[in-house]
Amino acid sequence: MSGGLRWRRRHAARRGAWQDGWYRRARRVPSPNFGPRPPGLPVRLAVVHSISLPPGRYGGDAIERFFTNQLDPAGHPYFAGLAGVAVSAHFLVRRGGEVVQFVRVDDRAWHAGASVWRGVPNCNDYALGIELEGLEGQRFEAAQYRATARLLRDAASVWPVAEVVGHEHVAPGRKGDPGPGFDWRRLARLLRRSMK
Repeated sequence: MSGGLRWRRRHAARRGAWQDGWYRRARRVPSPNFGPRPPGLPVRLAVVHSISLPPGRYGGDAIERFFTNQLDPAGHPYFAGLAGVAVSAHFLVRRGGEVVQFVRVDDRAWHAGASVWRGVPNCNDYALGIELEGLEGQRFEAAQYRATARLLRDAASVWPVAEVVGHEHVAPGRKGDPGPGFDWRRLARLLRRSMK
């Protein structure tokens, strides 16, 4: 499953999980780093990323500060290289399974950069960005897989999201996350169960 996965969408009555593009099961931390999606281009892809700030350190508020342009570049030597960088994702899934949302699904988050999937460039235009708290190539927690599967299931009940891939798949050679530590088969099993 090195190229992500597809699943059959089912339109179960899960629309109540959303309010104006915000996920009711997520903690809201609005980011200023977003823009409008191109008209007529549906949200049909999810891109999984991994992030920890500084690398390998979990917990704390550094990721949230980074996505909201409040990260102090003097707070850690690694942060100096991030000064002035304006990025975001729609969601962050913490190690314990907590979901944090930064950008409404109907808006375009700045997560994939130069990217292409199935010949269509600019994945930010038509994708959800899901950051998993973790280190590229390392393993992720069971709670993160469960929360990600639930999030994808709930998103697919409102938007035509039917494929999930890694950043490494849409920007090969430039990005490597989430990397070999991410268990695509495990996510596929959870998605199959949750879509029944």
